[in-house]
Amino acid sequence: MSTAILAGCGSDKTALTDSAETNHTDESAEESGEAEPEAITTVGPEDGTHLEMWTFVELHSNFYAEMLNTWNQKNPDKQLNITFTTYPYADMHNKLMMANQTGSGAPDICDIEIGQFPNFMQGQVQFYPLNEVIDPYRTDIVPARIEVYSKDGKNYGAPTHVGATVMYYNTKILEQYGIDYTKIVTWNDYAEAGKKLKEASGGKVFMTSVDTGGTDWLWLAMAEYGEDYTNKEGAPDIELNSIKQMLTMQQSWLEEGIAMISPGGQVDMEEGFANIGDGNIASFPKAMWFMSRFLNYLPEMKDTWAIAPCPVFEEGQPRSVGIGGTGTVVSVQSSNTELAAEFLAFAKLSYEGNEKIWEILGFDTCNTTIWTDETITKDTGNKYLSYFVTNPFDTLNEIKNEIGIIKVGRMNPAIAEQFNLTILNNCFENGAEIESELAAAQDALEIEY
Repeated sequence: MSTAILAGCGSDKTALTDSAETNHTDESAEESGEAEPEAITTVGPEDGTHLEMWTFVELHSNFYAEMLNTWNQKNPDKQLNITFTTYPYADMHNKLMMANQTGSGAPDICDIEIGQFPNFMQGQVQFYPLNEVIDPYRTDIVPARIEVYSKDGKNYGAPTHVGATVMYYNTKILEQYGIDYTKIVTWNDYAEAGKKLKEASGGKVFMTSVDTGGTDWLWLAMAEYGEDYTNKEGAPDIELNSIKQMLTMQQSWLEEGIAMISPGGQVDMEEGFANIGDGNIASFPKAMWFMSRFLNYLPEMKDTWAIAPCPVFEEGQPRSVGIGGTGTVVSVQSSNTELAAEFLAFAKLSYEGNEKIWEILGFDTCNTTIWTDETITKDTGNKYLSYFVTNPFDTLNEIKNEIGIIKVGRMNPAIAEQFNLTILNNCFENGAEIESELAAAQDALEIEY
């Protein structure tokens, strides 16, 4: 098993895996030596049971620290003292892999990015099954988000968010040029709106941008058709109708001048944020966790963007797919597996935990009781609800039974690399023949498999 981990979505040039919570700008940990932490914080009474936790996003540590304080208030007989250590993305995953392989040095609790999770499911899993601590919350949790971090019926990871893909529409641009995004149901409707936008704006504004360094559009297409680019055995199968349909459609958009190529390869990049801020594109699909990008990078666009279900190829198809995520695990090396698991489930699956996941991280929560609690969904003081023209929870509730899942297995990084480094560039930059590109990539992937 390889111990070198590629950086996830939002790395310098292309997204080789599909991440959610952060832009990773660090490179793989190529140099030998101990990984240097970016932040270390210890929270809780000194006489509490001590645990170690690793993460790759400092904001996650802040969330866990707040949940730890709540836990200690509620559990005077189970006081915890936890040291939260934030490492660079690649360093943390490599360090955990080495600890699993050597049988020592793993933390009690650890975040694992979804694209890396399959690497830790090979062979004998070194994590404590969470089924028992998940069960009290299970009926309230989106099942697919538990399933994605499971193997052979055992749940190994506690999810962070749903990552439901939605369409973001710039209402000011669309209203200026007489386009009603609420009337868009199919991709044909979307293309017609794009043509109208091109004509009305004199070609100054594109309906969207297509990615050469990210596979979100393809995940959405697969979910709409109920397909997956790995089969039940995990073997690659990228010559899918859904993928061909999406790539063909996007090629036509480029040819017709209603779409542009995403600067930097995808919208979740500094170049992408600038392109959005400059008003060059009127819409794009992205997971709901992208809401935080607007607040962090485009605060001046408050009261501009609406959130809506994605268009479909055929009416009646599901209109969303879950993208990205972080599964949090308990190591079998821990001396306090049961207590660590109990705290983890409380922090990430309980109502209290999901309320904080929404308030602190701005993620669409896995606990669906949050979705209908009007003290949360109608809170005008919330920074996310006050930013957007529409209420994100309205869309989330509308598509709650339409959020597809794409399996994440060991071949996903290789598949993403084929698309992000070869197929998408050749098809969109050079106008290459789609079926030939897919066939060549399929051959290469089968050899690697």
